[in-house]
Amino acid sequence: MRSAGGDAGRGWREATRVLDGVMIGALAVDGGGTLTYCNAAAVALLGRQREELLGRDIRDLLFEEPEHGAVEEVLRHLGTGQAWAGELPMVRAGGLVEPLATSWSPLTDGEGVVGALLIAEEAAGSGAHARRLAARLRRLAAVTTELLVAETVEAVSAIVTGQLADTAGATVSSLSTLVDDETLALIAMRGGRHGAASRWATYPLAASTPAGDTIRSGRMLVLRSSAEIAERYPTVESAADGERSMVCLPLQTTGGPLGVVTLSFPGRRALDAAELEFLGILADVCAQTLDRIRAVAAAADRESKLQFLADASEQLSSSLDYRATLRRVADLAVPWFADWCAIQLLQDGELRTLSIAHEDSSLVQLVEDLQTKYPPPRDGSRGAYKVLATGESELVPEVTDELLAVAAVDEEHLRLLRTLNFRSGLAVPLKVQDRVLGVITWVAGDRGRRFGRADQAFGEDLARRAAIAIDNSQLHSELRDVALKLQHAVLPAGLPKLDDVELAVCYQPAGRTDAGGDFYDVLPLDEGRLAVFVGDVMGRGVQAASAMAQMRSAVRTLVALDPEPATVMTGLDVVFDKLDMDQLVTVVYAVVDPARQQVRVINAGHPAPLVLGADGSSAEVTTSGTLLLGVGGGRREVVTAPLRDEDTLLLFTDGLVERRGEDLEQGSVRLRRAAVELLPPRALDEGLPMLVEAVRDPDRDDDVAALAVRPHRRG
Repeated sequence: MRSAGGDAGRGWREATRVLDGVMIGALAVDGGGTLTYCNAAAVALLGRQREELLGRDIRDLLFEEPEHGAVEEVLRHLGTGQAWAGELPMVRAGGLVEPLATSWSPLTDGEGVVGALLIAEEAAGSGAHARRLAARLRRLAAVTTELLVAETVEAVSAIVTGQLADTAGATVSSLSTLVDDETLALIAMRGGRHGAASRWATYPLAASTPAGDTIRSGRMLVLRSSAEIAERYPTVESAADGERSMVCLPLQTTGGPLGVVTLSFPGRRALDAAELEFLGILADVCAQTLDRIRAVAAAADRESKLQFLADASEQLSSSLDYRATLRRVADLAVPWFADWCAIQLLQDGELRTLSIAHEDSSLVQLVEDLQTKYPPPRDGSRGAYKVLATGESELVPEVTDELLAVAAVDEEHLRLLRTLNFRSGLAVPLKVQDRVLGVITWVAGDRGRRFGRADQAFGEDLARRAAIAIDNSQLHSELRDVALKLQHAVLPAGLPKLDDVELAVCYQPAGRTDAGGDFYDVLPLDEGRLAVFVGDVMGRGVQAASAMAQMRSAVRTLVALDPEPATVMTGLDVVFDKLDMDQLVTVVYAVVDPARQQVRVINAGHPAPLVLGADGSSAEVTTSGTLLLGVGGGRREVVTAPLRDEDTLLLFTDGLVERRGEDLEQGSVRLRRAAVELLPPRALDEGLPMLVEAVRDPDRDDDVAALAVRPHRRG
């Protein structure tokens, strides 16, 4: 606050005289904290003569020494133009100190805050207390309503550190959220000591802090005095000078803890039980809102990743100039996925930078300087060379100042790291089968995402696609070779080895010179389940092979997010629309559950799978509503069929049963007759090729992909 003189000062002082007849204590102070006005009710409340009050410093006159810091903080708070209300111990006649209910409002002269109006009344009066409590609870209810309609984390942060804090009477407020299982990040703060937001940008959950204890316990933490705070947390800096009290509210949902809201009050704040209960409810609403916002953001992020993969796949498959293509892919990732991206390829035993993209083009040179002056250690202990040596990704969800200091070799190195704003990092290998061709590194800053496991899976998928493009470009120059290489690269190198489930696949290409579009995969899930799928992209050549790669990778990504059949197929519809494919694509997807002895199937225009009983019986798993991918206007059915121990599930492409000039039913009958080849005890990897040879078209006009799954008795 500043002092006001002349006409401006007289203006607001004269305005306070309207309070002369009010039956509640009213006092006014100037910018320096000197009492300039008090009404008759204030004189009666304090038991002092008016002459004793006017012209005196309010801190020395009405508050004991321990409360001076709290009054100073309230005055600073008013200087920002914001009001404050709460109970403070005040000195009355005879040196009696009693808590009074106070409400402070800034006084302005049109140019800024030049004083404060203090309304004070008895805190203990039941009627007045009930009215104040009711008013405060109404304001808290209004805050709850604001939280319920908030659409962004920024909006929640503003409500929590602004409206909630003001309503509760806190002068310092903060919101921290978990960025991983071990780290809290301060995402919003109002008030507090200079530099506190920077010092507490991230801090370990395991440290002895009020926020950490609140999250670990899952219970509200109430500390009623500075002495209590200091005794319990002697190494944690106080929010401000003087007497203080604080409340920490855990933010948690059924899925686990999300973060904590911390409110710090000047003086010894006595919170009513009803207020504490309401604050707990409000914290629950805040947690649910954050959870909802994150769920919406995660869904949007998944859709964005699918679209990015589609765009990147188009770029990667559109040219054999892998250097230019990778530069475009790096540019696509910035700033949507990361603040900057670097792509390095292995050449002559050394990683050489191919492309750098940064959201701020002026910092590209700094990234180059960093990689030139301070290359990662070539011993493979960390960084890009570790990824190169192991073929495994390196994920650092949260890069703290401490980590930067440890990683830096000198002050210049640390300066570069800080300038480039390292806050989260992800490095993935450009890997084809067992060969690592290079490394893609993404870095996010303060405002960017914090990379997690889902981001790692996405990055590895993209890197795998990029590696395939590099490998194809390096090894093949003719169109046929490129198409065949892509086709074989995107098909699984092998099936997983499982204890209680036998698997076999038979893939036989058509007798033509170019590649087809059949694809398949087996993905182990939790609880012993398996996700299996077989699909067919109509057509041949580079376009069919590219579309096959896109669809198989899309299925794998969707399964990683949520393996439910309906969810996966809905996601494939979105991918198909985003890719704007000209080819028709059919696919059948199933989740095998040996423990429940069942299989759940959903179909998009593909031949129905066959369940072959151990007793020689056979049954098609037919579904209603088998719309092709990308065709709207209907629904697909998820069908559950029994799949007992030693039964066999057979998924296949139409090349197995179709022959030119022949009715499809004839092929189905031929398949059932040949199914004897798959009866136990014959092994699937022996019987499946025999079945395919017996059933398929001898002219080999189409590719054939057949996948067999047989659960065994456990134990």
